[in-house]
Amino acid sequence: MKQKILIIYAGGTIGMQASENGYVPVAGFEQQVRQQLSTDSARQLPVFEMLELDQLIDSSNLQPRHWTELARIIEAYWQQYDGFVLLHGTDTMAYTASMLSFMLQGMDKPVIVTGSQIPLAELRNDALDNLITSLMLAGGYDIPEVCICFNGRLLRGNRASKLKSTSLDAFDSPNYGHLGQVGINIELHTERLLESKPLLFNIPEFNPDAVVVLPVYPGLSARVARDLLNHNSVKGIVLHTYGAGNPPDANTELMVLLEQAVQRGITIVNVTQCVQGQVSQGAYATGATLNRIGVIPGSDLTLEAAFAKLHYLIATEPQDKMSQLMSQSLCGEMTE
Repeated sequence: MKQKILIIYAGGTIGMQASENGYVPVAGFEQQVRQQLSTDSARQLPVFEMLELDQLIDSSNLQPRHWTELARIIEAYWQQYDGFVLLHGTDTMAYTASMLSFMLQGMDKPVIVTGSQIPLAELRNDALDNLITSLMLAGGYDIPEVCICFNGRLLRGNRASKLKSTSLDAFDSPNYGHLGQVGINIELHTERLLESKPLLFNIPEFNPDAVVVLPVYPGLSARVARDLLNHNSVKGIVLHTYGAGNPPDANTELMVLLEQAVQRGITIVNVTQCVQGQVSQGAYATGATLNRIGVIPGSDLTLEAAFAKLHYLIATEPQDKMSQLMSQSLCGEMTE
């Protein structure tokens, strides 16, 4: 295995250490990694170098500007390495993996995002296995997309969600098959991987206020939506609805507010709160209301992918293309 891999350490549980206030990010993680991988058997791994962010990110503090920073690092080193492993906190890992998939379209080498539920510094941890597996996948397999590797599962990054807070199998992709499983053997489902396309890196700056999420719940008032929408910087809304994409259409004030927002040029995308399945906007009369007012059905986009895609398109495309592109799979993120 002669490939050369760049490990980008952005932060997260994998490199944290215990403190009196709980786990905290700590600099100098490379020495710890190389200590753990100093055995003879580690010679089977690809050659790797590590780059550590100057300011490590606790992933619950992730901001859209961090997506730009991470993508620009990958772009800057793209020609020097055969693959990339991004060490990232689990809480917002699916958001980052989704956004990287949009910014790094047409890639011809792996970008594997991983982390852990237990820090590498702890005697019993999942960090070492996730790291070793990610290195082997990035260095030994033709995987031309952004993936999450976690607990022996290789998942398309923009199809994955963190579904468990305390289990080691924290991530899954409920609406798309695993790209691979790692047990005694490494099994890669090549038929599920993206087809090669021309390299198209598009790494914008993001307005953190451009996209908001409006969850639907019993008793949702128009006042809540009005407060969210009462800002000129808001350009997109992820509407998080029940079941097959159903809103409380009996709340006519809320529906009028959403319709007025669409008329002002705000893009509204409808995704379901259900873990599995997709939006079928119009299967019920309540959902048909959204068709009438111009809300875009989000198919089986995860919340994370819908949020990232909307941010990306607002930052890179004219408003008149939003409906078409939100309804189109750009890099395997949705079923058309």
